[in-house]
Amino acid sequence: MGGFQKIARYKVVQQTIQQLFHQEFSKMVAVISKLYGLSNIQIVEDVVSETFLQAAEAWGIEGLPENPAAWLYVVAKRKALYHFRRKKIFDDKISPELTYRHQQKQGIPEPDFSLKNIKDSQLQMLFAVCHPVIASEAQIGLALRILCGFGIDEITEAFLSNKETINKRLYRARKKLRTENITLEMPPEHEITDRLDNVLHVIYLLFNEGYYSKTQNQILQKDLCLEAMRLGLLLTEYEQTNLPKTNALVALMCFHTSRFNARENHPSGMDGLVLYEDQDYELWDTALIKQGMHFLGESAQGEDISSYHLEAKIAYWHCIKEDTKEKWQDILHLYNQLLAVNYSPIADLNRIYALYKAEGVEPALEEARKLKLEDNHFYFVLVGELCREMDPREAKQHYQKACSLAKTEAERELIMGKINELEKL
Repeated sequence: MGGFQKIARYKVVQQTIQQLFHQEFSKMVAVISKLYGLSNIQIVEDVVSETFLQAAEAWGIEGLPENPAAWLYVVAKRKALYHFRRKKIFDDKISPELTYRHQQKQGIPEPDFSLKNIKDSQLQMLFAVCHPVIASEAQIGLALRILCGFGIDEITEAFLSNKETINKRLYRARKKLRTENITLEMPPEHEITDRLDNVLHVIYLLFNEGYYSKTQNQILQKDLCLEAMRLGLLLTEYEQTNLPKTNALVALMCFHTSRFNARENHPSGMDGLVLYEDQDYELWDTALIKQGMHFLGESAQGEDISSYHLEAKIAYWHCIKEDTKEKWQDILHLYNQLLAVNYSPIADLNRIYALYKAEGVEPALEEARKLKLEDNHFYFVLVGELCREMDPREAKQHYQKACSLAKTEAERELIMGKINELEKL
């Protein structure tokens, strides 16, 4: 084999390994942890990581196997069995528990990588990671690592943090799993509804970490959103968790993700974030919008209305191209309901924009001045927008303040564009 062919094969192997890591890492960790216990989750992560390292070495020499995922499962099984035997963890700590579970069955049980067990294990891992004894921020980091197969570098970039901080956060979370004796099983039926609220909240935060991310890595941003959607969809496949609020959250994520490309690609070819009114409708993903409408319909069963229902309906209206008064009046009404259920300053700010679109500048500006979000650049962008026709000089001051508070380069570029537009008037 010539040098060019070796380089080409190496690239194919690297791409395949990277793709499989995101797809299979979480499945393998969930299945093996289910068998050997969450107290050994760090060991399980190491075993799975070693499996991928061996795959990179072997496939780089021999080429890709016929079924790469099956190859990984076989090697992971062998490594897990060897590791626990070698460390005597199996005999000293795990065997008594497994003996009890399997009622004296002979032989050492092996990880079961059947499709059903993979899905069951991932759902159980989702509830374990989102256990209320683990701090919320640590839950997200643990979810990214164990449920989504993100590497430490990717998690560090997502949080705009450093490896030491992330490793410490993950260490504390894993320790909680061990010291609190959290097991990989579904909560009792009477606890599922309350526990599900926390699971949905973590998925919601995970999605927002991507959609409103401060990182400049657009691929990472979208991967975060897609992984959150995958976890939400996983919940819809089980009767006990397939509740209206679950479907509402999935609908919300579908609608937002449908406009992801339009947020990142300016019609004029400029770089930076694209505001809603400037987005190219042709870049909206109609298939995701239809999927969102399906889950929104599923969420309408029953009488309960969660904040996810209201946010999903708002997001649905933002997928309607026509800019009508009726559209913005309905969005305004939904924001009024949302603020009554779950107040947040950002939702209040979005409500003011809807008020502007529905009823005009003056009532919106009056409400905005009352809000006074002095440390939020979006607030000053909105006030600048409301002032630009009546008082361009004041609008410029608000844009400048917004620029000084902006968190990312994309946001600063967007705001500077607005300042430049004012200076041309």
